Order: sequence, then C-alpha cells, then structure tokens
Amino acid sequence: MITRESLRLRSITMMILVTILVWSTTLETCIARRGRHWRHHHSSSSSLSDSLSSKKPKSHVNNHNNSHSHKSKPKPKPKMKTQPPKSSDGSPVVSQPPQVQQPPPPSPLPLKPVDGDSQEFNVLDFGAKGDGMSDDTEAFEAAWASACKVEASTMIIPPDYIFLVGPISFSGPYCQGNIVFQLDGMIVAPTDTESWGGGLMWWIEFTKLKGITIQGKGVIDGRGTVWWQQDYLSDYPIDDDFKLIVPLNNSVQERPPMPIRSELNWRMPSIKPTALRFYGSIDVTVTGITIQNSPQCHLKFDNCVQVLVHDVNVSSPGDSPNTDGIHLQNTKDVMIHTTTLACGDDCISIQTGCSNVYVHNVNCGPGHGISIGSLGKDSTKACVSNITVRDVVMHNTMTGVRIKTWQGGIGSVKGILFSNIQLTEVQLPIVIDQFYCDHSKCMNHTSAVSVEGVTYEKIRGTYTVKPVHFACSDSFPCIDVQLSGIELKPVQLQYHMYDPFCWKTFGELNSATVPPIDCLQIGKPARNGVHSDHDICL
Repeated sequence: MITRESLRLRSITMMILVTILVWSTTLETCIARRGRHWRHHHSSSSSLSDSLSSKKPKSHVNNHNNSHSHKSKPKPKPKMKTQPPKSSDGSPVVSQPPQVQQPPPPSPLPLKPVDGDSQEFNVLDFGAKGDGMSDDTEAFEAAWASACKVEASTMIIPPDYIFLVGPISFSGPYCQGNIVFQLDGMIVAPTDTESWGGGLMWWIEFTKLKGITIQGKGVIDGRGTVWWQQDYLSDYPIDDDFKLIVPLNNSVQERPPMPIRSELNWRMPSIKPTALRFYGSIDVTVTGITIQNSPQCHLKFDNCVQVLVHDVNVSSPGDSPNTDGIHLQNTKDVMIHTTTLACGDDCISIQTGCSNVYVHNVNCGPGHGISIGSLGKDSTKACVSNITVRDVVMHNTMTGVRIKTWQGGIGSVKGILFSNIQLTEVQLPIVIDQFYCDHSKCMNHTSAVSVEGVTYEKIRGTYTVKPVHFACSDSFPCIDVQLSGIELKPVQLQYHMYDPFCWKTFGELNSATVPPIDCLQIGKPARNGVHSDHDICL
C-alpha cells in the first residue's frame, strides 16, 4: 500500500534526478562551445604562423598575431587550413602576409651620373660644337669649372669631334685633386692673330694642380705652319751646333726654305706659344695622346714634381724651328718612357733645376737628339743632377746625347748616365759644348757651368759628321767623363767628316772605342779643386 509519505519521497527523488540531468547537459554544452572557439582560434593562428614563419622573421609573426587575434570572429569552412578573419559587419579583414623581400639587383654603372653626383663632365653638355670652326673655348672653361669642384672627376673631350679652342688655362690651386682630362677627340689652335693678342707663352696650360692626368687617344694640333713660315722670314735663333756641320760643295743649305702659303698675308706675334704646358703641379701624368705641329715646344713641364709621360706621340716636321718635343725646367722626379718624338729641335730638353729624371725606351727622330741645356745663358745659375737616359733609338737627328752650356754661367751638371743608345745616321752622336751660342756672336767669359760625372756606355750606330765633340771650358774643364762600349761607324753622306775632338776634357776610357778617342785626357786636371768651390748647387 502506497502511503502519502512514500509518494512525497518519490516526487522529491524525481525532481533531484531532473535537476542533475539539466545541469549536466548545460555544462557539456558550455564546455563544447568553449572548446570549439579555442580550437578554431588555435588552428587559425598556428596556420598563419606557419605560413609567415617561412617568409618573414619570427618577430613579424608575433606582431601580426597580436594585432589581429582579438578582432576576428572565425567562421570555419571545410577543407581549409586557414580561414581569413572577418569583421563584425561580416566584411573580410584583409590581413596579407608580408611579401618575400628579394635582394635588389646590382645597379649598372651609369654612362653619365645624374647631375647631383656627376663626376663626368662632357664638353658637349656645356655647349661645345666640335665642328672645327665654332669657338669652343667657353664650353671648355665651363666644363672645367664644374670638374674642378669634384674630386677624381673626369672632363671628357669625346671622339669624332674637332674642337677649336683658343688660349686657355685650366687652373688651380683650389681645384679638387686627381682630375682626369679624357682627350679622345681633336683640339685645334686658332690661326688668326686676334686670338693671340701680343703673343703668349702657352696655348693650353694646366697650373697649380695636384693629381692631374691627361689621357686618351686624342690629338692636340697647334697648327704651327703659319708661325714657322714667319720664322723663316726673320732672323730666329738657330741651334749653335749647326756650325759643326759643313756641307760638301754647298749641297745642303743651312736653313732650307719652307714654302710660303698664299694665305699668309698677316704676321703672327713674335712670341710663339707652347702647345701644352704644366706649371707648379704635383703628380702629373700624360699618356696616350698625340701632340703635333706646335708653334714652338710641344709639351713643357715647369716647376712640377712627380711627372710621368708614357705612350705619347709628338710629331712635327724636322725643319720646324724650335719645336722641342718635351721640355723640362725646374722639375724633379720625372719618368718618360715608351714614347715617340719627331720634331724640329730637341726631342727632350732638360733645363736648369731638374733632378731625378729617368728616360728610357724612347724613339727620337727627326730632331736634335736628347739634350741637357742650354744652361747658364746671360750669366745665370744652372743646376742639373741625377739624369739617366737609356734604351733610346735615334735616327736622322742632328745630335745624339748632348750637354750644352753658355759661357759666363754658374752652377753644375753632375751625375749623368747615357746608356744603350742606338744611332742611325746621326750627325753628332756625343757632344759636350760649353761654348754654346745661338746668336751670330757671343762674348767670351771665364766663368762656366761645370760638368762632371758623365758616363757614356753602349753608344752604338752610325754617324755622318763627327762621332765625339767635347769642347769644355778652360777655367772649368769637364771632369770624370767615363767612356765604355762606344762603337760609332761613319756613313758618308753630304757632309765633311771629322775625327773625335776633345778640349779640356778629363776622364777614363773603360774599354776600347770605335773610333779611338785618343783626345780624352786620363785622370783629373791639376786645378780640379776649383769645381767644388764653384759648385753653388748644394
């Protein structure tokens, strides 16, 4: 029999069971909802992290996760590892992983840098025409003004153009160092009198620069014919050693006439310009270019230090007056090599104030050979020391290796070596002349520039007038003249020929010579102490 009490207990038990059932269902649902949200968040983050970690550094992954993990409301789709998050309005939140950064390709060297950083200055960009008729002087000046401000800049004179340029000076001393003058075109000089005014000593000048290089395959043409013709109409100075060359039966004129062109109806200034001059500069290089037809000297260095000349070509007719190839004055530490010099005067002229000069592998001819001097003109002081000339070929030159000084000068020439000189039909191969005079008459003086310590070795070839001419001062004889390996054979052409000549010359014959040079006095003069008293070059 079911009592009232038993029914009440059964009812309470049923209520407890229902309550427990409802609570369990709710708990499972909450746990499942939370688990589903965590699994989605974890899956999305790890997938994106894996994707980014293969493309960007780890720090980028952390930043990306931190910036997007709280905004997304994921709605997973089947068969997708990563579902892009969406904003609250349902639109997708674009969260693109960073692009993979490839290293930039190397930039090609520009043919012409941009203006702000330009180191190349082409004269065409400054208004030069390059037609051989328009005056390009101002364009060259403007290009230089820009190049001057930039260290290691290059001023470009391009090929296939002819630039008419008047007298011009590329000047320091406030220019930057190591400028390159890249000459591949042609520069020509004006031939009208107006361009030269009363006369100038130079046409193209580089002055007071440090580290200047002239290079290229271009040409500097002085167009000197109009100047040379004028010289032949006047009494210009001539090389004094012409007096030693006496033609047979007057078959050769002392000064062959040059043809006078009909257009020469004006007179050029009496002062003739040097084609290319360097003054007061340090570390100068000239290479590759051709200098031709200069009115006077072709290439001159004055008051320079550290000079290098190589692979240069100098060209003018053998009868063009006073057209020295390379002229050195007050210049030290010089090297000249692998160069061809053809001109109407000395191939290389070494003047006062020069020391430590080394010349080798040079072709000379036509011309007047390689000379030290002339020195001591107008009773001036002259000092030359430590000069080496070797491995030189000379052909059809007036002299070979020569030292020439004026009477009345003071100073000294010492420490000179001429070695391995090959001669072909040279009129006077070996010369010391302390009585040099390029006028019709000069006064006699007792003072002289002393000459000592001169060595001639391996001087070989042919001569057409006289093999050796030593004419030294009575007051200051030449001393310590050394001869060895001298082999000079005569070739009869159109001149009277002579035996070796020596006057007041002292030294040593270190080997037999051809021909015999019996006139050299062995030893030292009795009054050799006068040289040390006279030498003011120390």
